[in-house]
Amino acid sequence: MPYHLFARLHATALDLGRDARGQGTVEYVALILLLALVFAAVVKFGAGKDFDIGKTIVDKLKDAIDGVGDAPKK
Repeated sequence: MPYHLFARLHATALDLGRDARGQGTVEYVALILLLALVFAAVVKFGAGKDFDIGKTIVDKLKDAIDGVGDAPKK
C-alpha cells in the first residue's frame, strides 16, 4: 500500500519540475537584464573618453528618421 503513495509522490515531484508556465516572462527579464548590462558596460568603458553615447544615439535616430523615403545610398 505505501508503494502507491510513494509512486504518486514521485510522479508529482517530477511533474512539478516540468511546469513551463511563466518561462517566457523569465526569458524576457533575463534578456532585459543582459541588455542593461551591455549598455552599462558601454557607458562605463566609454566614459572619460571623447565618447557621448547619448549624442551618438540621438544622431543615429535623426539620420534614420531623415532617411525615411530617400533613395537607397549606393
